[in-house]
Amino acid sequence: MRIERLNQDTKKNLLEDLLKRSPNSYGKYEESVREILDAVWERRDEALFEYTKRFDGADINASNILVTEGEIEEAYGTVDQNLLGVIRKALVNVRSYHEKQMQYSWFDSKPDGTMLGQKVTTLQRIGVYVPGGKAAYPSSVLMNVMPAKVAGVEEIIMVTPPGKDGKVTPTTLVAAKEAGVDKIYKAGGAQAVGALAYGTESIPKVDKIVGPGNIYVALAKKAVYGHVSIDSIAGPSEILVLADKTANPRYAAADLLSQAEHDELASAILVTTSMELAKQVSEWVKRFTEELSRGEIIQKSLDNYGHILVADNMEEAIDAANEIASEHLEIMTADPFNVMTKIRNAGAIFIGEYSSEPLGDYFAGPNHVLPTNGTAKFFSPLSVDDFIKKSSIISYSREALEKIHTDIEQFAEAEHLTAHANSIRVRFDGK
Repeated sequence: MRIERLNQDTKKNLLEDLLKRSPNSYGKYEESVREILDAVWERRDEALFEYTKRFDGADINASNILVTEGEIEEAYGTVDQNLLGVIRKALVNVRSYHEKQMQYSWFDSKPDGTMLGQKVTTLQRIGVYVPGGKAAYPSSVLMNVMPAKVAGVEEIIMVTPPGKDGKVTPTTLVAAKEAGVDKIYKAGGAQAVGALAYGTESIPKVDKIVGPGNIYVALAKKAVYGHVSIDSIAGPSEILVLADKTANPRYAAADLLSQAEHDELASAILVTTSMELAKQVSEWVKRFTEELSRGEIIQKSLDNYGHILVADNMEEAIDAANEIASEHLEIMTADPFNVMTKIRNAGAIFIGEYSSEPLGDYFAGPNHVLPTNGTAKFFSPLSVDDFIKKSSIISYSREALEKIHTDIEQFAEAEHLTAHANSIRVRFDGK
């Protein structure tokens, strides 16, 4: 990995480099995505089946698009029982964490006859997109489904592309069943996003679409926003390790590579106050890359978006981390909890050398669907909040309104909205 001194120029160049990975930078695909979405809007199932045949090679129709209980039972027979046990353990942790996020309606009444409040309502139906083929991640099924389940969503449906044989990856089916998905449809790509957003003869329209996918899926979600809600426009994975001279260079290198192996656009960054550590981590990265199964992908990721930045002090290092606003941030310092208090922008923060990033991906409980491409400056991880909506409650008695009606009328008239003022005035004009 390249080692550079941290300064304004290197930080600016790095931030510009990372922004190139955003789905917003891939406008050349938008026309193709728009064409697919328009076709699904106009021809519904017919277009959905045509694109499934073209892109996935599967003969899907109205009679076999819905995964059957028999197919799910078959999947259970092929999934390793030890893995099934791990999935169930992880589910307990994920459910327990998200249960602590629950919000409830509240009402505040006063003796003068006013009542204000907030009514919390769960979304009725949501759609979860799950990648298929080699990119099958049962952990993502758990993370996208469980907060919706905890929130109390009435119907959770899942779409995932089938193989050429018309079947869905067994681990995906098992994870979906364990998490409580109600229906699973064999559809992927932009066409599946369109089906969820608009509804077809086979797939019902949802209120919100969540879940990761390729550039076509990301751009399709962006395009249908407004017809439905979405979680976010997810970019490639990223990790930033913030370390001082006390950090274990072997651990830091291993953790950087845990994200670099995702794809060639993944980003792995070390920000440290120690040049010696920087050199040691670079050496360990080289050793590990030669040994790991996805070494070619890792190397391309590191060549394009791998950085080691050496800061003069921890304050500068923390400032850089806040500017980068990484999806995953690991803190490996002598006093990591003190450093954590100074972090403003990060999707998930991992504290201490035994809190490696994969712990969050699979098992600890917090959601691994996180803001990317610097959006941690204003976005949060997927949570129960993403599956509820809130309505304001206002109730005034005549007595309560009478005390303040002239104030409201004056405010409305100051904005030249006389009908607003009249709406209040008619209640007290004696007519």
